[in-house]
Amino acid sequence: MKSILTTLAVLGLSVSAFAGCGETTTSKGKLKSFDKDTKSIVIEADGKEVKTKVTAKTKNADDIEKLVGKNVTAVISKHGYAETVEKS
Repeated sequence: MKSILTTLAVLGLSVSAFAGCGETTTSKGKLKSFDKDTKSIVIEADGKEVKTKVTAKTKNADDIEKLVGKNVTAVISKHGYAETVEKS
């Protein structure tokens, strides 16, 4: 009985450890710049500059350099990393 409870507790904790928070914001505006060295982008949206990082998991990460100067929609995680950057 102890081993069953222990196994269930371990499974429960491991599942919650891998769950993402899922909180995101969406920024729509003009992609002002992309810095290859720091892998960061700046989006000018509603008169404000939104700065975020691009990771290997960012959707369309390979095409971001081509989008500079164009209107984009970016989904940004709570942790400050772009999940997607798409032309809008």
